[in-house]
Amino acid sequence: MTTAAETRLSAGTWNIDPVHSTVGFSVRHLMVSKVRGTFDRFNGAIEVAEDGTASVRAEIDIDSINTRNEQRDAHLKSAEFFDVANHPTATFVSTGLRRDGEDYLLDGDLTIKGITRPVTLEMQFNGVNPGMGQGEVAGFEASVVLNRRDFGIDIDTPLETGGVVVGDKVTVTLEIEAVKQQDA
Repeated sequence: MTTAAETRLSAGTWNIDPVHSTVGFSVRHLMVSKVRGTFDRFNGAIEVAEDGTASVRAEIDIDSINTRNEQRDAHLKSAEFFDVANHPTATFVSTGLRRDGEDYLLDGDLTIKGITRPVTLEMQFNGVNPGMGQGEVAGFEASVVLNRRDFGIDIDTPLETGGVVVGDKVTVTLEIEAVKQQDA
């Protein structure tokens, strides 16, 4: 008998399902609240070897940024922020996976705006389900806090009362569903 959520990924390629996944972020705004947004176009895969080791590669289309405000999105795409004209994608390539109690730490190299930095995502594995006829499905949640200045997003707009319009710390949250690629 198969349980509803298995505890291990089987060997093979697991493709991120963008329809059932979210790449989101939040950043402090005016020192008192947060602006939240998503990147609506992204792709990636998890490669699991027979020995259980895994690697992850993902790409985000920066032009798909969505904060529910067209004017702000256009500003974020400009050279002052992401410079989409010259750096249309961000990439993540894993370099290691470690247990952290019941959860995991996913190490990797993140490239934004042409600058690559090592990052560690705190990750929860939600299990594997047989799926609904399209193959096995696995679920993950992950997050990381980045300093936007580390990636060349160093615009400063000070407030008259002190502080800045946009905070330095950006929390990136991922809710990922991956589908095991079927053998041909």
